[in-house]
Amino acid sequence: MQIDRELRQHSVKLLKGGDAHADRDTAIGNFSANLRAKRPEHAEHSPWEVLEHLRIAQWDILEFSQNPRHQSPEFPAGHWSSTQTPPDAGAWDKSAEAYRKDLQALCYLVSDESTDLFARIPQGDEQTILREAMAAADHASYHLGELILLRRILGAWQ
Repeated sequence: MQIDRELRQHSVKLLKGGDAHADRDTAIGNFSANLRAKRPEHAEHSPWEVLEHLRIAQWDILEFSQNPRHQSPEFPAGHWSSTQTPPDAGAWDKSAEAYRKDLQALCYLVSDESTDLFARIPQGDEQTILREAMAAADHASYHLGELILLRRILGAWQ
């Protein structure tokens, strides 16, 4: 039981991030509205596109992990914003809040002792809750780094 508890705690800590790099709220928060749609030269995505990709991908992982009837969006197009620009003034905050909410749900799923971290997800191939949680953490780490790089290029990083 001790090992199981520690594995769950470490997994949640990995999902939340911040140990080896900036945490999610630091990377996403206080992002100037006039820079959210900017796509620097040679950059493939704007900050808005990256945030939406983070949100959509994490949502997809969470839903896949819990809902046997979940249909993932078409890949890759369905995992990215269809626009470079947020659709309205509140879209950034709404997306960031949805991302945080789904992260909390994923952390709850992993920390819940009734969740078998090693059981295969029935609608998947070889996926387990633990594997999906690690994929979500790895994916977020990559794209949060991308978001921080965009902030640096745009002059919006400490």
